[in-house]
Amino acid sequence: MDRESALMPGNNIESTARRNSIDGVRLNGTCLDLHWFAHAPLICFAVLDPNGKNVRRMNQTTQPVLEVCGLWVRRGRTTILRDVSWRVERGQHWVVLGANGSGKTSLLSALTGYLTPSAGEIAVLGERYGQTDWRELRKRIGLVSSSVRQMMPEDEPALDTVISGKYAMIDFWGRATRADRARAMRILRRIECDYLADRPWAFLSQGERQRVLIGRALMARPPVLILDEPCAGLDPVAREHFLQFLNRLGRMRNGPTLVLVTHHVEEIMPVFSHALLLKSGEVLASGKKQTVLRSGPLSRAFGSMVRLRVGPGRYSLEVSKAVNTVI
Repeated sequence: MDRESALMPGNNIESTARRNSIDGVRLNGTCLDLHWFAHAPLICFAVLDPNGKNVRRMNQTTQPVLEVCGLWVRRGRTTILRDVSWRVERGQHWVVLGANGSGKTSLLSALTGYLTPSAGEIAVLGERYGQTDWRELRKRIGLVSSSVRQMMPEDEPALDTVISGKYAMIDFWGRATRADRARAMRILRRIECDYLADRPWAFLSQGERQRVLIGRALMARPPVLILDEPCAGLDPVAREHFLQFLNRLGRMRNGPTLVLVTHHVEEIMPVFSHALLLKSGEVLASGKKQTVLRSGPLSRAFGSMVRLRVGPGRYSLEVSKAVNTVI
């Protein structure tokens, strides 16, 4: 059964799993016991050693906002993500940094249920993919990305765009309740865009669109908000205004945990406390940004000698001259 068929009403994923269960798959010498669970097109894995004992399990005693444990993604002979583990606690805001092809997009796709892992576990507030209704769990991770931005109908007012986030619907056609409209207006005020409530999408600037999409994501009250290269396409002034807004958003009381995915250290605002550095589908470094964001790890991540400069709350990167290098 493919992903689309698995989501269709009436399909019994559990019975399909019984027909398609796979036992004892080998991955780099590790034996994996694979199981399909009802209501979830994603696969939940228990990682076993050759003697059948658990190699790694998620910590059951605490409940982080987001936890990834031993995540692998393989397609044919190609390994896209290799044994990625990552834990996001309450009160933390993270930056995911890496060069093109480092695995950032694949990690996001796995977190939001659009890419099926080959092994490992993913949990949001203790609820695991594969053991919880996948469609409901995905709503707990807000996502702002260029792919969503490109699908917005041009005649839709900003207020309706925000409301659509509650129903995970693009081109909202339902009837909004009075409570929906009131909450959407509160969110527009929170993201400093209440003056845009009646303005159609086609007449919003790129920066305004990004803020409205953040409002749309907040409508579902997600504990985690992932921003996938949100500054792409913004001019320098609009980018700086947007980053200052992100810094304020991260300091708001009862706000979501922020995860910023970027190539650029210049976009890392003071509100971000931790960093995850990826290279070739693996975790190169993870932890407090003061320990991760250093010239050495960044040079390895980007495959070139770089020097990190630290200013008052901000970063910049200086790339060493390369001889006889054509990019």
